[in-house]
Amino acid sequence: MTTGSSSTSDRAVVAEPGISTYRGEESALRAGRLGTAGLLLSVLAATGPVMVVAGVMPTTFAVMGVVGMPLLFLILGVVLTLFSVGYAEMSRHVHNAGAFYAYISRGLGPTTGAAAALVALVAYSVLQVGIFGIFGFEVAGLFQQYLDVELAWWIPALVAVVAVGVLALLKIDVNAKVLGVLLLLEVAVVVVFDIAALGDPGKEGLSLHAFNPSTLSGVGLGTALCFCIAAFTGFEQAPVYAEETSRPHILVPRVMFLAVGGVAVFFALSSWALTVATGPGAIVGEARKQSAGLLFGLTDSRLGGTFTDVVHVLFVTGMFAALLSFHNVVARYAFAMGREGLLPARFGRTHSGTGAPGTGSVLQSVISLIVVVCFAVADDGPAGDPTAPVLHLFTWGGNVGALGVILLMATASLAVIVFFVKRGAAGPQAWRLVASGIAGLALLVIAGYTIKDFDVLVGSGPDSALNWLLPGVIALAAVAGVVYSLVLRSRNPAAHARIGLGNEAFQLEKKAG
Repeated sequence: MTTGSSSTSDRAVVAEPGISTYRGEESALRAGRLGTAGLLLSVLAATGPVMVVAGVMPTTFAVMGVVGMPLLFLILGVVLTLFSVGYAEMSRHVHNAGAFYAYISRGLGPTTGAAAALVALVAYSVLQVGIFGIFGFEVAGLFQQYLDVELAWWIPALVAVVAVGVLALLKIDVNAKVLGVLLLLEVAVVVVFDIAALGDPGKEGLSLHAFNPSTLSGVGLGTALCFCIAAFTGFEQAPVYAEETSRPHILVPRVMFLAVGGVAVFFALSSWALTVATGPGAIVGEARKQSAGLLFGLTDSRLGGTFTDVVHVLFVTGMFAALLSFHNVVARYAFAMGREGLLPARFGRTHSGTGAPGTGSVLQSVISLIVVVCFAVADDGPAGDPTAPVLHLFTWGGNVGALGVILLMATASLAVIVFFVKRGAAGPQAWRLVASGIAGLALLVIAGYTIKDFDVLVGSGPDSALNWLLPGVIALAAVAGVVYSLVLRSRNPAAHARIGLGNEAFQLEKKAG
């Protein structure tokens, strides 16, 4: 039974005769770069507080008509805390930038791990690329509103692609500082709004009606769950940075629980503040009338135009922080996959100066550039048109990516159970395994609703081919991962055996040699 904070793999790793696969420091990320604060800020930046409060919440109120969103965030907080119990325990035994796919590999085997690796790479990539669309759209809107300058959305989007790409090549602690400043500013303005809303409630007063379980009834509940769980995306990224912390077995679990609890409470209070500001009985109607302008209208009436202008700016900077956060995650997944033979070896090397996974970062920048250019060429409609490709870029990318992450979490929950059972640790870990099982089932239900209601999530209509083509991207990635893994097992068994082992495999090979 494995009891230490770092375990030796149960899979034999044998170097191929005459070939050295150990690559020394260049096959490992730089340790000790992130502490608790830096790691927490890096993962929370992906949540985009202002983006959620100004975008996700009004959309959910308007489309789903579910007033009990505050209660929904608390329920999801419980589900994701249960998920984190097993996921965090795995982080004490496995330290690998591949996170999801590393854990899944160690529990369910290399082939399943390879499928998870490709799903993770695709899911986080489309999550990031999708944000470029709404980022460019909002920046162009700010130029029009404040400078009376018409700007095509793809111009600021392309500038952001370059800026994110440059920052991602710097040391991760520098990235953490940039993300931290932007995140703290976002949190500050949302907290100010929450206080103002609760201090100046609407006609129904300081009502707690949004926490009443009866508000969760209705056909839109399942889809509302899909919208709200996307707001949590980011907390599960903590293990991706495990190799870059000094004490991963302590810091990663700590940050995960802080992130889940903080996000659940923060968004529950903020969504409640929205219902208080308008009145629970009016929130759905106001959200349908004002859409993403709901938050800005409420801040303008209570805190003035200058504060509202600041919120507009932080809405944009928050999206930039999310872009950088997701970019860093994709680069590290690509690095882990390159190190283990799932991508060309060049992806498994770090920059000699900064320790950043440079090739993976450049790959994501190129993908972002290509996608933005393609959508720019296709977008010849009027600005603000709800059917414009720029807005499709955000909704398609966000929902495809969220579906991938939900499925990865559900699979990781099963992997946690199998991992400890195979090691004879089911007894000592029993409560963690039960928590993982409950979370896994809940996540599968949410994934089912996501697929079932995909037309609502992306606004495609019930008969659109997009309803199966877009979720099919995740299925295709999983199948491609399985096929590649089987080919790799046939042609290079040693490389196949390394899937999910990270730098530990190369250390073992060096000793064996």
